[in-house]
Amino acid sequence: MMALTQDELLAEFEGMTLIQLSEFVKAFEEKFDVTAAAAVAAAPAGPAAAVEAEEEKDEFDVILTGAGDKKIQVIKVVRELTSLGLKEAKDLVDGAPKPVLEKVAKDAAEKAAESLKGAGASVEVK
Repeated sequence: MMALTQDELLAEFEGMTLIQLSEFVKAFEEKFDVTAAAAVAAAPAGPAAAVEAEEEKDEFDVILTGAGDKKIQVIKVVRELTSLGLKEAKDLVDGAPKPVLEKVAKDAAEKAAESLKGAGASVEVK
């Protein structure tokens, strides 16, 4: 097995969710019988603020920015993604830009955006 460089390790950690990172830290502490609490406590406020910002990024909003030329298809997709009735879904589509889904997980937001784009809508994920 080839050893990873420090930069490669950091790149791996960067791609992990906070839950995955937390699980890794626990496993690391158990394997090497150490605690990472001292290092975390000694860290300056800057990285802590970055971690908080990262935590906030686990919820995304899917915003319909335009219905495109297949409005009926877009309304159908909005109804599939939400519990809105026909009139409410039509009003949402007519009132674009409007949020279709709010505070959903990244994968759910991406799937919803793909469905809407597939129907011809223009979508933004924030």
